[in-house]
Amino acid sequence: MKLYYSPGACSLADHIALHEAGMDFEHERVDLKSKRTEHGRDYREVNPKGYVPALQLDSGEVLTENVAVLDWIAHQSATLKPEGPLGHTRQIEALAYIGGEVHKAFGPMFKGGSDEDKARAKEQVADKLRFLAGRMRGEYLLGDRPGVADFYLFVMLTWAQKQGIDTPEPLARFRDKLMARDSVRTAMEHEGLLKSPS
Repeated sequence: MKLYYSPGACSLADHIALHEAGMDFEHERVDLKSKRTEHGRDYREVNPKGYVPALQLDSGEVLTENVAVLDWIAHQSATLKPEGPLGHTRQIEALAYIGGEVHKAFGPMFKGGSDEDKARAKEQVADKLRFLAGRMRGEYLLGDRPGVADFYLFVMLTWAQKQGIDTPEPLARFRDKLMARDSVRTAMEHEGLLKSPS
């Protein structure tokens, strides 16, 4: 199994989830501008959409789109499956909101929007983060243990921090709590976002 990622991109959520699930996998960096992998392959041969993540399964099949990849990973690990009769549905609901609303709202900041567009986008992201902060069901989004939606939200919070977007206190604590997890630190080290301990 191989995860195709770009450092610090939304694929970091999948990278974290795979480590959290204790799964054995390879990872290969993708240059999103050139569409080449670190080994020189045309990434569009793996994912014709040209963006990350892509998870190539041992069968050779390739999964794309964060919601799908994260949902698949959650189904491989009992610890990442939310409990209760609506657990899975609530997880999909959270993933859809993070992907379709929070992630999308960052667009003007990354795609060369005007200063006015960027300011408006920052306020939209802050508003969506306040919404999520008010709906946490414990220490994490869906209870007292982290799941795949938490890892996606964590990545959005790292983006918000880099953009100077105000993060509600519950989500700042949540971000710091996740930052201390081995799975998060390992994934970030692999992506060159943290230095390995000496």
